[in-house]
Amino acid sequence: MNQTDQDSQYLQLQEALGYKFQNLSLLRQALTHRSYLPEAGRTLQDNERLEFLGDAVLELIISDLLYRQFGSRYKEGDLTKMRAYLVSEARLVILAKELDLGQYLLMGKGEERCGGRTRPSILADAFEAVVGAIYIDGGFEKAYSFIKTKFEGLLVSASQKGLKVDYKSRLQEMIQKKYHSLPSYKLVEIHGPDHDRLFKVCLSFGNKQISQGTGKSKKEAEQQAAKAALEYFQEKLVKNGFG
Repeated sequence: MNQTDQDSQYLQLQEALGYKFQNLSLLRQALTHRSYLPEAGRTLQDNERLEFLGDAVLELIISDLLYRQFGSRYKEGDLTKMRAYLVSEARLVILAKELDLGQYLLMGKGEERCGGRTRPSILADAFEAVVGAIYIDGGFEKAYSFIKTKFEGLLVSASQKGLKVDYKSRLQEMIQKKYHSLPSYKLVEIHGPDHDRLFKVCLSFGNKQISQGTGKSKKEAEQQAAKAALEYFQEKLVKNGFG
């Protein structure tokens, strides 16, 4: 696709975004996957830095929206759960698909053959990169308006669905986003008679045991192990100055 065709397509995307870029190269960068660079034949930047920025902008604005809508009724912990629900990969993928971001992505042929245009992590990253691009191009108010509009429907259900997100799902989404990997659970012990059993599960990540959990069922034990792992990773972030 040549530059003229790309710009024509971007007009359609900007209509879907509800935002017109002053600097169209920012939108192009937001849609450029790193796999495209070796094949581009010219100097380009991928979308990873815009994704980094967009992630932070998204969390701030969603936090503000939640505070305004639910702050008088819910505690900090509940608001945190709602935010985790709203900015999770699953929700960002839904929004990316509504915008049909996959068709606009610039990516390497190998990545495309492997289903890159529909891969959840790539779509979620592209959405965050677009947020970052809007923020740089138009400032905080334009980014706020965009996010408020796109998340309006999801915000309505945040207090119901967001508070029901289980620890395993939250841990999986967090680890996938930060480390592009998954934790593993192993049942290590079962104690007690059939009518009163106690299950013990170990959770590992990157060949390292992170936490343990116990419960009256294997599922409950896994939930407790995931909860402990979330606390472990939060403490790790705080120690590194990111809490």
